[in-house]
Amino acid sequence: MNLNTLEQSIYNLVTETSTNLPKDVRRAIKKAKDAENAGTRAAMSLDTIANNIFMADDNVSPICQDTGLPTFKIKTPVGVNQLEIKEVIKQAIVRATKDAKLRPNSVDSLTGKNSGDNLGAGVPVMKFEQWENDYIEIKLILKGGGCENKNIQYSLPCELEGLGRAGRDLDGIRKCILHSVYQAQGQGCSAGFIGVGIGGDRSSGYDLAKEQLFRNVDDINPNSDLAKLEDYILEKANTLGIGTMGFGGEATLLGCKIGVMNRIPASFYVSVAYNCWAYRRMAVDIDATTGEIKNWHYQEGEKIAFEDAAQNADKEDKKEVIELRAPITEEQIRSLHVGDVVKITGRMYTGRDAIHHHLMSHDAPVDLNGQIVYHCGPVMAKDENDNWTVKAAGPTTSIREEPYQGDIMKKFGIRAVMGKGGMGPKTLKALEEHGGVYLNAIGGAAQYYADCIKSVDGVDLMEFGIPEAMWHLGVEDFTAVVTMDSHGNSLHADVQKSSLEKLAEHAERVF
Repeated sequence: MNLNTLEQSIYNLVTETSTNLPKDVRRAIKKAKDAENAGTRAAMSLDTIANNIFMADDNVSPICQDTGLPTFKIKTPVGVNQLEIKEVIKQAIVRATKDAKLRPNSVDSLTGKNSGDNLGAGVPVMKFEQWENDYIEIKLILKGGGCENKNIQYSLPCELEGLGRAGRDLDGIRKCILHSVYQAQGQGCSAGFIGVGIGGDRSSGYDLAKEQLFRNVDDINPNSDLAKLEDYILEKANTLGIGTMGFGGEATLLGCKIGVMNRIPASFYVSVAYNCWAYRRMAVDIDATTGEIKNWHYQEGEKIAFEDAAQNADKEDKKEVIELRAPITEEQIRSLHVGDVVKITGRMYTGRDAIHHHLMSHDAPVDLNGQIVYHCGPVMAKDENDNWTVKAAGPTTSIREEPYQGDIMKKFGIRAVMGKGGMGPKTLKALEEHGGVYLNAIGGAAQYYADCIKSVDGVDLMEFGIPEAMWHLGVEDFTAVVTMDSHGNSLHADVQKSSLEKLAEHAERVF
């Protein structure tokens, strides 16, 4: 096999997966967009998502800045050298990272050091099988941390909040799957997709669940009981009112795929792999002799391009928005309320896990009094003049900063933090005491927000790696929604409470 040709084929697969949503996913998003009530926060979010899909495709840049941990599943004919394929995949990953098609996401678990090239122990994930076809099949999924963190595994029997006892039967499985959607709320960038694995052990169950995410959104499960359950879950999950980004609304789940395998008598696991709306998975068939791509998967049916969403974005009636420019006063912050739409112009600073941990025991490298901190790990690249440019810059799931956020805001005088999925009671209390707000940006909309960033004015703490450094960003008309205010109100807490009440309505046995 020509290994140079194979590397180019894998590089093309990585690029396509990162930048261009498959046709079946686009159709599911359009269906949700068409069904949403006009003028709502959910409708605004879906408009932004559609615009972002178009921009990523047009710019050939990452749909979401969190390009996850690349996971390959490879099937090869007998006699093909799998060791050579492993090395070629690594070379393609390094090249794609250098070209800003992937964010450098490989971190040493003991030292916290970022490798910078997406390589490291066990990374990327590669799982090989042999088969009797004469070509190579390579599947790739890029599953970001926000949705990966909402994966969940149940050991039956168990007690579930809102649903009661889940037993070792099809009805117990039903309850687990419904609960998995409820517990994700908006933190996994809903509306999302779930893959479910029934049976196996703890590791094989999760692997089966993730394998379901490679199925076509439009397929029908050959097992009639599971086909019925998939349809049921999709229908009932969309009655919970969690909605896009957890803002409330009609679309909470866009797809449910369930697989089953045998288990040992003592163990009964239901494993759920949650995936965000930015459902980045692709597959190709490769000629085992030449290394060339013979066929792309997921290409059946209509491709929704979403050009109209992008072209009409500036023509639509705009809701009243509130302009924010740092430094922001406490008086300005206390005038904001949950539901307000804000547009930020001026300076803001990125800060994720490493920055928040660092600031607990160190001084800030800049004056943060009155400033905005953005939970974001951008994809960055150097231009021809060796200046940093932003290639993708959507929000990170904020709940990870819950142990630090309130203390950090008080210590440095920060007035607004922005991310996705909301934060918890400790932060809410601090917002009320200190005079701060939480702003929810649209998860996954990395191209939309990158377009709002007009300059990179500096960077601190680069020793933490590109995603975790503190970037100084000059922005214009950067839109977000106030979802936690300084008056003790939290949209996220309200949606979680109401969705739990609706979840309880499905406790009655139906299978």
